[in-house]
Amino acid sequence: MLVIACLLSGCTNALSVRYGEYGQTKAEFTLYVEKVFKMQNNMTSEMMAITDADEALVQADQKMQEVCAPLNEYATREVDKLNIAISLLRRVEKSAVACEKAAQKVQALLEHK
Repeated sequence: MLVIACLLSGCTNALSVRYGEYGQTKAEFTLYVEKVFKMQNNMTSEMMAITDADEALVQADQKMQEVCAPLNEYATREVDKLNIAISLLRRVEKSAVACEKAAQKVQALLEHK
């Protein structure tokens, strides 16, 4: 009963909501997602400047674009001031770590180019 009363009254201390694979607070997760977006965006920009990417780099970039799609869709909708569905927020939450890892792989391949 206490949990239900707490939920109805807006109390959040009793139930600590965590986000993403790392169980972050909302503020921590927001900062993390912004960091991941910036990294992925930087890797995309660097890829656009390359004229002689090898197959491994091309595949890593394609994978990054695929797994980071929810984050990019979220960013686009936010910039355009469009509604953001809860289902999209959940996809961002579930894909943020995979997006970061994919961007790190592209970054590593670019560094060894």
